[in-house]
Amino acid sequence: MADAKVIPFDDDRSRGGGQRPGRRRPGPRRPGEGAKVREVKAVPGRLHGDVPEGAAPGAEPLDAGAVGPVDAVARPDGPRSAGQGAAERASAPEPRGGGGGGWDRRIAGGLAFLRRRLTGEYHVDDFGYDEELTDQVLMSLLRPLYEKYFRVEVKGIENIPADGGALIVANHSGTLPWDGLMMQVGVHDNHPHGRHLRLLAADLVFMLPVVNELARKAGHTLACAEDAGALLERGELVGVMPEGFKGIGKPFSERYKLQRFGRGGFVSTALRTGSPIVPCSIVGAEEIYPMIGNAKTLARVLGIPYFPLTPTFPWLGPLGAVPLPTKWTIQFGEPIPTDGYPPEAAEDPMLMFNLTDQVREQIQHTLYKLLVQRRSVFF
Repeated sequence: MADAKVIPFDDDRSRGGGQRPGRRRPGPRRPGEGAKVREVKAVPGRLHGDVPEGAAPGAEPLDAGAVGPVDAVARPDGPRSAGQGAAERASAPEPRGGGGGGWDRRIAGGLAFLRRRLTGEYHVDDFGYDEELTDQVLMSLLRPLYEKYFRVEVKGIENIPADGGALIVANHSGTLPWDGLMMQVGVHDNHPHGRHLRLLAADLVFMLPVVNELARKAGHTLACAEDAGALLERGELVGVMPEGFKGIGKPFSERYKLQRFGRGGFVSTALRTGSPIVPCSIVGAEEIYPMIGNAKTLARVLGIPYFPLTPTFPWLGPLGAVPLPTKWTIQFGEPIPTDGYPPEAAEDPMLMFNLTDQVREQIQHTLYKLLVQRRSVFF
């Protein structure tokens, strides 16, 4: 397969060292056909609003939930697979007064999940994205950090389209990329349609063992034109942080000051696909690892862009890698449409520069506004 053409989101990505990782596109793993769902014909007198035969006069109509499992009833959007039905029942809220019914459903859903993992009855797309694993496991692991530790507040979620492709462009900070992961959870948990965010990551992410596999499973892919364009054309929600290593590895003294946004590669991709650009501003990530120094010599030896020195790392060892529990705010701005430009606009350097500058200025202005409104770093 031909090498992907790299979007210049970040000129410093090459500092990750080594050869650019190949784009691994595993084929679908035994599509999750599962057991076929048998449609159950409605029984006279047993539908919602009907009174059963032989019932006493004045009897209350049966509720639709009393007919049977919801997956056995014909749906307007088509039948669900057995795996989807089990997942829905497992995630449904426990009924009041139902005793252990909620736990029974959770246990059943967990067992069904394990069975599908062991038998291979789950789907992985050609980017390596495993939606079921992301929903059931990865999101569940990140959610306590999102809700309890960083206490993330999301604003402007209505600016993210309900469907179709869109490019979310955010500032990058925090020494380690927790901001991208928290943004992914925030979009999924707050959007009315539970949309999934597919992040474009630097080459270094896909060179690290274990991290590479987890990133692929969570839907992340290389920050290159081919992958970004393919996802947007499929109607996916794509996230990019154009500052790259310049943003995430900047010193604490330059916090909340946006670095250069590359040469506007993300704008070119948005123009080619006609996808709107949604600016995103993240406040709170800058203070989780206050970077007071950079051991550049050690970074070159290890083949990484920077080696951070913070008040706690590396002096406290592994304990120093624990982020500070700052209070976060993520705000999505009004989308900037790109579908009104002609096809040749993607090759216009002046237009790309102007749109890039517009996105950057909107993010920077929102950062300053959120900082003024913030009461405290931790509360």
